[in-house]
Amino acid sequence: MAHQSIASKGIASKGIASKITRRRLWSLGLLLSAGLTVGISACQSNPTGGQTQDTTEAPTDSAESVVNLYSARHYDIDDELYEEFTAETGIQVNVLEGKPDELIERIKNEGEQSPADVFVAVDAGRMWRAQEEGILQPVTSEVLNTAVPENLREPSGEWFSLTKRARVLVYNTDNVQPAELSTYEDLADPKWQGRVCVRSSENVYNQSLLGSMVETNGAEATETWVEGLVANFARQPEGGDVDQIKAVAAGQCDVAIANHYYWARMAKSDDPADIAAVEKTAVFFPNQADRGTHVNISGMGLVKGAPNSENAIAFMEFLVTPEAQKVFSEGNNEYPVVTGVDVDPVVAALGEFKVDEVNVASYGRNNPEVNEIVNRAGWQ
Repeated sequence: MAHQSIASKGIASKGIASKITRRRLWSLGLLLSAGLTVGISACQSNPTGGQTQDTTEAPTDSAESVVNLYSARHYDIDDELYEEFTAETGIQVNVLEGKPDELIERIKNEGEQSPADVFVAVDAGRMWRAQEEGILQPVTSEVLNTAVPENLREPSGEWFSLTKRARVLVYNTDNVQPAELSTYEDLADPKWQGRVCVRSSENVYNQSLLGSMVETNGAEATETWVEGLVANFARQPEGGDVDQIKAVAAGQCDVAIANHYYWARMAKSDDPADIAAVEKTAVFFPNQADRGTHVNISGMGLVKGAPNSENAIAFMEFLVTPEAQKVFSEGNNEYPVVTGVDVDPVVAALGEFKVDEVNVASYGRNNPEVNEIVNRAGWQ
């Protein structure tokens, strides 16, 4: 089976192994380790089912038939959506996967020769950084503006939310009653001393949460809260959100801050340890009596100078159709940005909740101040 590559800007390839699923995927890490600044590998499957290196020049894709996606999302369910888009439109989706900051730098380094059409990241702060680095351009689309609520898109149209993730409280059901929980702010109360787990302040999910708090409560109040939160840590921050949930289940702490879909994944896991952790914990949506629970997003933006801009906008509009949003939400335990779309049953069982409607662009805008706050407060 032959696989197309992003070659519309004369990109060559040499000596790199590539991951192949149903369509062409490239690993940014492998490309960087090979020392290439502008290179995409061309691989094909051999008759025995393995992968062989194609050392010939990749075919040039017509600008009328492709869209080139630089994505920091790494979910199999996305691949199915891209195939569906190709089936409906005839437009091939070529994907370069990598870490968001590396993708941003790659697009900057490629400059006017970049084949990138659409940039996707899994945090509003990363989308803001892409905008600040000047790699995105505004999109005027009635479809996108109608489907994506105003608070979930950058005001000038440089990027739009794709999915939502709630930053929730996960608590030990033996040690905490739901009535004891209320807001993020309450976690700074001395009654929680030695009882709170959370990952590092360097994590972008926590930085975005703090960015939203700066926007709503102000920098001074947010810093006071961070100081109180740090004083209540059960341990020094370590690990990811799953590690915080497991620590709560193990009794190392009583409550943790985590994204909802990590708990949902564990609830659907075949691993007995994950199931045991879920059985000892529950999810609480904070701030329901005031501004609502903080949500972060996956976002997408049109790259400046995109060689296939019309295809790119059509692709972005496809991703906010109810059908595509349902695939996102049910396939990865996320919340849709489009109203009226069903979510996964495990996520639905968590219940409906009030969402903080602060504009997600504020997360990145307030990030420099957030970094100063956490450094002064000693949140590692």
